[in-house]
Amino acid sequence: MATIKIKQIGSPIRRPEAQRKMLIGLGLNKMNRVVELKDTPEVRGTIARLPHLVAVVD
Repeated sequence: MATIKIKQIGSPIRRPEAQRKMLIGLGLNKMNRVVELKDTPEVRGTIARLPHLVAVVD
């Protein structure tokens, strides 16, 4: 299965609790951290809800 690399580009400080929990669910919690996850519709949907906090890295 394909994978996708996600980098945290925004701080969770002063963000709603739901957005913080989504970041933790993706495995992110500190700035500039990169994680590699399976490319599933669930992960893509979470990325779409957090475009100001995460970016897809090639």
